[in-house]
Amino acid sequence: MNTLSTLGYTISLMKRIYMDHNATSPIHPEVRETMLPFMGELFGNPSSGHWAGREVSPHLEEARAHAARLVGAKPEEVTFTSGGTESDNWAIRGILRNRPGSHIITTSVEHPAVFNACLEMENEGYELTIVEVDRYGQVRPESIEKAIKVNTALITVMMANNETGTINPIKEISSIARARGIIMHTDAVQAVGKIPLDVRELGVDILSASAHKFNGPKGIGFQFVRGGIELKPLIVGGHQEHGMRSGTENVMGIVGMGKACEVAMRDISGKEKLIRRLRDKLETGLRQSVPETVVNGHPTERIYNTLNISFKYIEGEALLSMMEMEGIAVSTGSACSSGSTEPSRVLKAMKLAPLCSRGAIRFSLGLGTTEEDIEHCLRVIPPLALKFQEMSPFSGR
Repeated sequence: MNTLSTLGYTISLMKRIYMDHNATSPIHPEVRETMLPFMGELFGNPSSGHWAGREVSPHLEEARAHAARLVGAKPEEVTFTSGGTESDNWAIRGILRNRPGSHIITTSVEHPAVFNACLEMENEGYELTIVEVDRYGQVRPESIEKAIKVNTALITVMMANNETGTINPIKEISSIARARGIIMHTDAVQAVGKIPLDVRELGVDILSASAHKFNGPKGIGFQFVRGGIELKPLIVGGHQEHGMRSGTENVMGIVGMGKACEVAMRDISGKEKLIRRLRDKLETGLRQSVPETVVNGHPTERIYNTLNISFKYIEGEALLSMMEMEGIAVSTGSACSSGSTEPSRVLKAMKLAPLCSRGAIRFSLGLGTTEEDIEHCLRVIPPLALKFQEMSPFSGR
């Protein structure tokens, strides 16, 4: 690592590589440019009836239309939220509020926004079934079907797992739910903007999304609610969002998200081809250069940007710290669980052996990831991993 000293400050010249896009992604330059006027002259409250409000409100509806097109919905079926966590909580509480004592089905690998919300509803007197997954972290439709009871009101299954990238068969699960008159919600936070989606084809009733996962701003997301589905508001007050989500709209965030949706639709196929190639190169290189590595997640049904790989006999947090010192930003799991020393709940649900689960590292690629980044990682990471394996009393090396 080189440094440059100037005016009493030391500036690091270390190469910095960001591979934690599932935690958050950089704002696309076009998104940033689109947002700038809303920090200045376009400052009005869109609910105001005067000129300042009238200048702004059409931009919200344009953003709503872009979000709707991204997931194959109608604009009137899209409501803006503060992001994935609010959307997930709203889906669960909004459906169950008028169904006391009813039954919820979810899975053991859900994001904490869904998993903990379901546990909270159980504490409030609702029945909860947590369906187990297979060794790839994928839920099987027949497991959901077996869990259904006469009072089941909601099934909530994530589309793509934030830790492993495993994609669930949402269309098949939705078909089971619809045949029995059960509301189907999917947390699609890691899928929206990355893969083509159509809520009509999927058959879901509610879908949650968050802009900062696909190169939009933080603090803004949206909820698709199929027409005819009654979803009680989580936040009440004024008349914003047709009374479904009160509070002065985050105009700058909404506009930025709308642009991010537009850019995602335009670039989705080219981005997938590039990022998948880079992810596969990283995966192959690590597996060839470090013995006893295990890729966690489905071998084919996996979001193309995600690689969760276990280095046996290594503490993932220790390896992560050394990688961070080399300028490589990755994760050992969900950003929402950062700081926890416990093995990942998701990997435990997949029945991964402790020697593997404790050595898991998540690489998630995206905007800005380059061939040079991958080559640098393949130069830096294997020697670190091999050194840690040599130090382990369990490796037998």
